[in-house]
Amino acid sequence: MKIVGLTGGIGSGKSTVANYFSSFDNVAIYIADEEAKKLMQTSQIIKQKINEVFGANAYIDNYLNKKYISNIVFKDSSKLDALNKIVHPEVRKNFHNFVKEQRNKEIIIYEAAILFESDNSQFCDFIITVYANSSTRIKRVIGRDNVSKENVLYRMKNQLSDTYKLLQSNYIIYNDDLNKTKDQVQKVHKILTEKS
Repeated sequence: MKIVGLTGGIGSGKSTVANYFSSFDNVAIYIADEEAKKLMQTSQIIKQKINEVFGANAYIDNYLNKKYISNIVFKDSSKLDALNKIVHPEVRKNFHNFVKEQRNKEIIIYEAAILFESDNSQFCDFIITVYANSSTRIKRVIGRDNVSKENVLYRMKNQLSDTYKLLQSNYIIYNDDLNKTKDQVQKVHKILTEKS
Protein backbone atom coordinates (compact mmCIF):
# COMPACT_ATOMS: atom_id res chain seq x y z
CA MET A 1 0.00 0.00 0.00
CA LYS A 2 1.23 3.47 -0.91
CA ILE A 3 0.02 6.71 0.70
CA VAL A 4 -0.04 9.51 -1.84
CA GLY A 5 -0.45 13.13 -0.81
CA LEU A 6 -2.48 15.19 -3.28
CA THR A 7 -2.25 18.95 -2.91
CA GLY A 8 -2.27 22.22 -4.84
CA GLY A 9 -3.20 25.84 -4.36
CA ILE A 10 -6.79 26.98 -3.93
CA GLY A 11 -8.68 26.63 -7.22
CA SER A 12 -6.03 24.41 -8.82
CA GLY A 13 -8.49 21.53 -9.21
CA LYS A 14 -7.49 19.04 -6.49
CA SER A 15 -11.06 17.78 -6.18
CA THR A 16 -11.30 17.19 -9.94
CA VAL A 17 -8.05 15.20 -9.89
CA ALA A 18 -9.14 13.24 -6.77
CA ASN A 19 -12.39 12.47 -8.56
CA TYR A 20 -10.49 11.06 -11.56
CA PHE A 21 -8.38 8.90 -9.24
CA SER A 22 -11.52 7.60 -7.50
CA SER A 23 -12.55 5.80 -10.71
CA PHE A 24 -9.73 3.24 -10.22
CA ASP A 25 -10.60 0.10 -8.22
CA ASN A 26 -7.27 -0.04 -6.38
CA VAL A 27 -7.53 3.54 -5.03
CA ALA A 28 -9.22 4.92 -1.90
CA ILE A 29 -9.61 8.69 -1.47
CA TYR A 30 -9.50 10.64 1.79
CA ILE A 31 -10.50 14.31 1.47
CA ALA A 32 -8.91 15.95 4.52
CA ASP A 33 -10.90 19.22 4.34
CA GLU A 34 -14.24 17.37 4.25
CA GLU A 35 -13.24 15.11 7.12
CA ALA A 36 -12.04 18.14 9.12
CA LYS A 37 -15.46 19.79 8.66
CA LYS A 38 -17.21 16.62 9.87
CA LEU A 39 -14.91 16.33 12.87
CA MET A 40 -15.49 19.97 13.85
CA GLN A 41 -19.19 19.06 14.15
CA THR A 42 -18.78 15.68 15.87
CA SER A 43 -15.56 15.55 17.91
CA GLN A 44 -16.04 16.61 21.54
CA ILE A 45 -12.26 17.18 21.85
CA ILE A 46 -12.27 19.63 18.92
CA LYS A 47 -15.44 21.40 20.08
CA GLN A 48 -14.07 21.96 23.57
CA LYS A 49 -10.76 23.35 22.28
CA ILE A 50 -12.42 25.60 19.68
CA ASN A 51 -14.71 27.02 22.39
CA GLU A 52 -11.66 27.73 24.56
CA VAL A 53 -9.86 29.62 21.75
CA PHE A 54 -12.79 31.32 19.98
CA GLY A 55 -15.32 31.78 22.78
CA ALA A 56 -18.98 30.92 23.27
CA ASN A 57 -20.03 32.14 19.80
CA ALA A 58 -17.95 29.43 18.07
CA TYR A 59 -20.93 27.03 18.12
CA ILE A 60 -24.61 27.90 17.83
CA ASP A 61 -27.05 25.12 18.81
CA ASN A 62 -24.13 22.68 18.66
CA TYR A 63 -23.26 23.66 15.05
CA LEU A 64 -19.99 25.33 14.14
CA ASN A 65 -20.54 29.04 13.47
CA LYS A 66 -18.51 29.03 10.25
CA LYS A 67 -19.06 32.69 9.39
CA TYR A 68 -17.92 33.84 12.83
CA ILE A 69 -14.80 31.59 12.75
CA SER A 70 -13.97 32.53 9.13
CA ASN A 71 -14.10 36.25 9.91
CA ILE A 72 -11.64 35.77 12.77
CA VAL A 73 -9.14 33.49 11.00
CA PHE A 74 -9.10 35.51 7.77
CA LYS A 75 -8.02 38.58 9.73
CA ASP A 76 -5.68 36.94 12.22
CA SER A 77 -3.15 34.34 11.04
CA SER A 78 -2.28 33.36 14.64
CA LYS A 79 -5.93 32.30 15.14
CA LEU A 80 -5.82 30.34 11.87
CA ASP A 81 -2.69 28.62 13.16
CA ALA A 82 -4.45 27.87 16.48
CA LEU A 83 -7.44 26.38 14.63
CA ASN A 84 -5.16 24.18 12.51
CA LYS A 85 -3.34 22.97 15.64
CA ILE A 86 -6.67 21.91 17.13
CA VAL A 87 -8.11 20.22 14.05
CA HIS A 88 -5.16 18.59 12.26
CA PRO A 89 -4.03 16.12 14.95
CA GLU A 90 -7.61 14.77 15.07
CA VAL A 91 -7.77 14.57 11.26
CA ARG A 92 -4.49 12.65 11.30
CA LYS A 93 -5.91 10.09 13.80
CA ASN A 94 -9.05 9.81 11.68
CA PHE A 95 -6.94 9.23 8.55
CA HIS A 96 -4.90 6.46 10.20
CA ASN A 97 -8.18 4.68 11.04
CA PHE A 98 -9.29 5.15 7.42
CA VAL A 99 -6.03 3.54 6.19
CA LYS A 100 -6.65 0.49 8.42
CA GLU A 101 -10.15 0.14 6.95
CA GLN A 102 -8.79 0.33 3.37
CA ARG A 103 -6.18 -2.42 3.67
CA ASN A 104 -7.39 -4.04 0.44
CA LYS A 105 -6.45 -0.94 -1.63
CA GLU A 106 -3.03 -0.47 -3.21
CA ILE A 107 -3.12 3.34 -3.21
CA ILE A 108 -4.57 5.73 -0.63
CA ILE A 109 -4.87 9.32 -1.82
CA TYR A 110 -4.73 11.89 0.99
CA GLU A 111 -6.11 15.10 -0.56
CA ALA A 112 -5.30 18.22 1.45
CA ALA A 113 -4.95 21.91 0.61
CA ILE A 114 -2.38 22.40 3.36
CA LEU A 115 -0.48 19.11 3.09
CA PHE A 116 2.91 20.73 3.76
CA GLU A 117 1.75 23.40 6.21
CA SER A 118 0.18 20.73 8.45
CA ASP A 119 3.28 18.48 8.23
CA ASN A 120 1.11 15.69 6.84
CA SER A 121 3.43 15.35 3.85
CA GLN A 122 5.74 13.40 6.20
CA PHE A 123 3.58 10.27 6.21
CA CYS A 124 3.17 10.23 2.39
CA ASP A 125 5.20 7.89 0.18
CA PHE A 126 4.65 10.13 -2.85
CA ILE A 127 3.29 13.63 -3.41
CA ILE A 128 1.28 14.94 -6.35
CA THR A 129 0.73 18.67 -6.79
CA VAL A 130 -2.07 19.92 -9.02
CA TYR A 131 -1.07 23.12 -10.79
CA ALA A 132 -3.01 25.80 -12.65
CA ASN A 133 -1.93 29.39 -13.30
CA SER A 134 -3.11 32.01 -10.82
CA SER A 135 -5.55 33.82 -13.14
CA THR A 136 -7.34 30.50 -13.87
CA ARG A 137 -7.44 29.70 -10.16
CA ILE A 138 -8.84 33.13 -9.22
CA LYS A 139 -11.63 32.79 -11.82
CA ARG A 140 -12.49 29.29 -10.61
CA VAL A 141 -12.71 30.27 -6.93
CA ILE A 142 -14.76 33.44 -7.60
CA GLY A 143 -17.19 31.29 -9.64
CA ARG A 144 -17.26 28.41 -7.16
CA ASP A 145 -17.42 30.27 -3.84
CA ASN A 146 -19.12 33.50 -5.01
CA VAL A 147 -16.44 35.64 -3.30
CA SER A 148 -14.47 38.75 -4.26
CA LYS A 149 -11.11 38.66 -6.02
CA GLU A 150 -9.63 40.29 -2.88
CA ASN A 151 -10.90 37.37 -0.76
CA VAL A 152 -9.33 34.82 -3.15
CA LEU A 153 -6.00 36.67 -3.21
CA TYR A 154 -5.96 36.75 0.60
CA ARG A 155 -6.58 33.00 0.74
CA MET A 156 -3.85 32.38 -1.83
CA LYS A 157 -1.43 34.51 0.18
CA ASN A 158 -2.05 32.31 3.24
CA GLN A 159 -0.94 29.18 1.36
CA LEU A 160 2.61 28.12 0.57
CA SER A 161 3.88 29.19 -2.84
CA ASP A 162 3.35 26.93 -5.86
CA THR A 163 7.11 26.85 -6.36
CA TYR A 164 7.64 25.31 -2.91
CA LYS A 165 4.96 22.67 -3.51
CA LEU A 166 6.21 21.81 -7.00
CA LEU A 167 9.78 21.36 -5.77
CA GLN A 168 8.60 18.99 -3.00
CA SER A 169 6.48 16.86 -5.33
CA ASN A 170 7.14 13.56 -7.07
CA TYR A 171 4.50 14.25 -9.73
CA ILE A 172 2.85 17.41 -11.10
CA ILE A 173 -0.53 17.41 -12.81
CA TYR A 174 -1.16 20.51 -14.92
CA ASN A 175 -4.88 21.21 -14.75
CA ASP A 176 -5.71 23.69 -17.51
CA ASP A 177 -7.45 21.33 -19.95
CA LEU A 178 -9.63 18.55 -18.46
CA ASN A 179 -8.89 15.98 -21.18
CA LYS A 180 -5.16 16.45 -20.68
CA THR A 181 -5.66 16.34 -16.90
CA LYS A 182 -7.41 12.98 -17.20
CA ASP A 183 -4.54 11.61 -19.33
CA GLN A 184 -1.99 12.75 -16.75
CA VAL A 185 -3.98 11.10 -13.94
CA GLN A 186 -4.01 7.81 -15.89
CA LYS A 187 -0.25 7.99 -16.42
CA VAL A 188 0.49 8.74 -12.74
CA HIS A 189 -1.93 6.03 -11.62
CA LYS A 190 -0.16 3.49 -13.87
CA ILE A 191 3.25 4.45 -12.40
CA LEU A 192 1.97 4.29 -8.80
CA THR A 193 0.28 0.93 -9.40
CA GLU A 194 3.52 -0.50 -10.78
CA LYS A 195 5.38 0.83 -7.72
CA SER A 196 2.92 -0.76 -5.31
